[in-house]
Amino acid sequence: METLFAPPDQEWHPISPSYKAYDRLGHAVWWILLSTVPAVIVGLTSGLWWISAIIWAAGLAVLVSQLILVERRWRAWGYALRNEDLYITHGVMFRKLTAVPYGRMQVVEVTSGPIMRMFNLATVKLVTASAQTDAQIVGLPPERAAELRDQLTSLGESQASGL
Repeated sequence: METLFAPPDQEWHPISPSYKAYDRLGHAVWWILLSTVPAVIVGLTSGLWWISAIIWAAGLAVLVSQLILVERRWRAWGYALRNEDLYITHGVMFRKLTAVPYGRMQVVEVTSGPIMRMFNLATVKLVTASAQTDAQIVGLPPERAAELRDQLTSLGESQASGL
C-alpha cells in the first residue's frame, strides 16, 4: 500500500517542524471556542452548569485527541520534485497523493497569513486548468517557499514550451 503513495526512487521533502506548533495552536483555539461558546450559552440560559461541564469535557477530549495526532499529520506531509511532475502527499486516515505535471501549472502562489508568519511558515499553492486541483504544500519556511516557487515556475515554463 505504501507504494501507492510514494513516487518511485524519489526522496520526500518534509515540511517545517514549526508547522506542528502552528497546528497545535489552531486546534487549541478552535476546540476551546467550539466547546466554550455552547457551554456558556447553555449555562446562562438554563442554569444547568453540569451540562456545560460535559460540553467542556467533550471539547477537551477532542482537543487532546487532535493534539496527539499532530505529529502524525506533520509526518504525512511531503513533496517530491520529479523530472516531469511534482508529487504532494498528505493525510493520516485518508491519504492523498497529487501529481501535478509541470507543463499543466498555470500559477504558483505563495501565501502566508499573520499567524503563519508568526510561526515563520508559508504555503505554496499550484493552480492548473483543472478546477479540482487543490495542490498545495503547507508549512514551508518562507525561504524554501520562495525557492520552490521560482523552481516550479521555471520548470513549468520549460515544460509548457514543449506543448
